[in-house]
Amino acid sequence: MEKLKILFVCMGNICRSPAAEGILKKKVHEAGLDDRFEIDSAGMYGYHEGELPNPRMRKQASARGYELTSRSRTVRTDDFYRFDRIVGMDDVNIHYLMSMAPDDSSRQKICCMTDFCRIHRADHVPDPYYGDSSDFDHVLDLLEDACDGIVEKYT
Repeated sequence: MEKLKILFVCMGNICRSPAAEGILKKKVHEAGLDDRFEIDSAGMYGYHEGELPNPRMRKQASARGYELTSRSRTVRTDDFYRFDRIVGMDDVNIHYLMSMAPDDSSRQKICCMTDFCRIHRADHVPDPYYGDSSDFDHVLDLLEDACDGIVEKYT
């Protein structure tokens, strides 16, 4: 069976998308499904290229048992050919991805993270960067819910 390749995308790849990557990797591992998924994250802009996720996001995620170790990178054209699903966190991310997609087939791979939520009702995952710890916790709540939905949908 081929791996399902998922790319999470947010603005700078230091808060939401690396958290989604770390959460899904842990959930997949705990379910014994490592051989069925390839998971990565990227950002729309390279402001933080090569950096670890935001320290506040790492702290809040660590308190829930998630280790966020990926390094920030930007979305590349070849990502549209490499990944099966490209998951944006909000409408701005989706719009950017749609405009960057090289063809219709690539555009069909793009969706919103909250499309996978099962418990929370939200139309986007808000950027917690300028918020406080409660904003980071809210984002983690949404991402955990959506990652559970991804595992449920694709297994």
